[in-house]
Amino acid sequence: MVAELGHFSLILALAVALVQGIVPLVGAARNDDRLMALGRTAALTQAFLVILAFGALTQAYVTSDFSVANVVANSHSAKPLLYKISGVWGNHEGSMLLWALILAVFGAAVAIFGANLPDTLRSRVLAIQALIGVGFLAFLLFTSNPFERVFPAPPDGNGLNPLLQDPGLAFHPPLLYLGYVGFSVTYAFAVAALLEGRVDAAWARWVRPWTLAAWCFLTLGIALGSWWAYYILGWGGFWFWDPVENASLMPWLAGTALLHSAIVVEKRDALKSWTVLLAILAFSLSLLGTFLVRSGVLTSVHAFAQDPARGLYILGFLLAVTGGGLALYAWRAPQLQSGGLFQPVSREGALILNNLLLCTLAVTVLLGTLYPLFLDLLTGAKVSVGPPFFNATFVPICAPLFAALCVGPFLSWKRAELWPALARLRVAFVVSLAAALVALVVYDSRSTLAALAFGFGVWLIVGSLWALADRIRQGTLRTIPRATLGMVIAHAALGVVVLGSVATSAWHDEVMQTMKPGDRLSFAGYGVQLDKIEEVRGPNYVAERATLTVTVGGRPYTVLQPERRLFTVQRRQVAETAIQTNFLRDFYATLGEGDPRQGWVIRLYLNPLAPWIWLGAALMAFGGFVSLSDRRLRIGAPSRSSLGARHSSGASRA
Repeated sequence: MVAELGHFSLILALAVALVQGIVPLVGAARNDDRLMALGRTAALTQAFLVILAFGALTQAYVTSDFSVANVVANSHSAKPLLYKISGVWGNHEGSMLLWALILAVFGAAVAIFGANLPDTLRSRVLAIQALIGVGFLAFLLFTSNPFERVFPAPPDGNGLNPLLQDPGLAFHPPLLYLGYVGFSVTYAFAVAALLEGRVDAAWARWVRPWTLAAWCFLTLGIALGSWWAYYILGWGGFWFWDPVENASLMPWLAGTALLHSAIVVEKRDALKSWTVLLAILAFSLSLLGTFLVRSGVLTSVHAFAQDPARGLYILGFLLAVTGGGLALYAWRAPQLQSGGLFQPVSREGALILNNLLLCTLAVTVLLGTLYPLFLDLLTGAKVSVGPPFFNATFVPICAPLFAALCVGPFLSWKRAELWPALARLRVAFVVSLAAALVALVVYDSRSTLAALAFGFGVWLIVGSLWALADRIRQGTLRTIPRATLGMVIAHAALGVVVLGSVATSAWHDEVMQTMKPGDRLSFAGYGVQLDKIEEVRGPNYVAERATLTVTVGGRPYTVLQPERRLFTVQRRQVAETAIQTNFLRDFYATLGEGDPRQGWVIRLYLNPLAPWIWLGAALMAFGGFVSLSDRRLRIGAPSRSSLGARHSSGASRA
């Protein structure tokens, strides 16, 4: 009965979304307050109905209701409660329901917190958001019904993919979807602005908090997915340029560019058309990622859908949203006249350079991801575009981006001089150069380019903190806007990520050796002895566990216990790594296949500064949330008239 309630709720939600997508648009065109007011009520109703449907599916998983086909395919009575709950979105149908849920909640949030938006703009935003919801709700009901019954009900289920039975993967998809779907709001604002034919500083102020929230969640989602791949897959790396990884990186790059360009619209009334285009592209790339992962085009742990009908639906929806947005942009964008003139050497110019480089990075990732797919489609040839391509193209583009990132805050709006700004950064330059030289000396047998990249990481940290110190010298820390403080934290955190990525990629040590209990090896100054291999049992798996004693100078240092888990329902093995970290490096061990006669394969990695990768990513998101707490964004944008009256003075003070 609960499953039928969830299914019926989805049907009602689709009907409400259709009303919300049509009536407020008509009301905005006619300037009819009653019709426009319906948008808010419909948004809240739709959110309630989708929450009800999601709750019904969750209840089916928690209670192991094996009369629901989705539960049978992705759950088991012996599965721990956490993974019963995460199993709700650990499959194609459930993940799409989660997407629809977050989409509806974002629409309700616009209805609740957008009270100071002009009625016509709010109505159009809610209508566009609802039309996107129509696409996903129809997809669920007609191709991916999560409430389909099975009769007779089996006594137990097939269980969840063992790779997904991990805390990292329990929280990774919701965070990632909060980022993906968050960009739907910026898309809706962009389309609504094109329909109105007006983009101004007030519009940018309204868009920024939604963009910032989506960017923060997407940052956390990507970082959590990278951390999961690092410690659960047992290959010792944090990013492999897999197409599924790239699918989340592309909207992140476009969203980062959007964040910066919206500042120019707000402060200087410039880059209007470009900012609207970025808002459309950021969400379009989010949908592209959904198509790649959910259509079956890619084969990976994430690719749940293998039904061509689903892939064609998602592709059609992607083309409709992207093509419709770009067609409207081509028609209406010429009417968006920019104000604020500025010189190339200015803060506006620095932000434009930032945008161009970020978009170039996004295009590079897009080409590297789609080229093998198109080549396979056209010729049947199978090629792989992996780390060598991206390291040769992506990394060099980052160099000028990082070099310019710290200079922009020292440039004034409208017109500036470059050399005085560079002179104020001389301390950061000296410190980063010294760091690069030290890295080159310490790792003299390794890559010179890695030492240079390490210097760029230090440059980002010291340069960002130097900009904060410069602002403090002009006043006090309490007078600095939280948006500025958040920017400094995020930029410095990017430097932390760079340091961790460079050190882990270029200067790690690894060894692979077959060992029997009692065998010992020397590795990177450590002694490692395999003490024993034992069998242990978990709630729904049986594991082989190795006990490794690590010594330094003959003295005990740590004990590592990597495992190979065999999940009894799926009969599938998954590695469980053992990692000892001291913040400056990870000592990383995995257990491979083996037997008492031949021995077991042991892999060991020493990854310097690896924890900094995820620490930096968390700090980046924290910086974004600090900016989001800025009173100017927290209380919402003022009316267009009041903001316009203060625009000139506000821009001069920034």
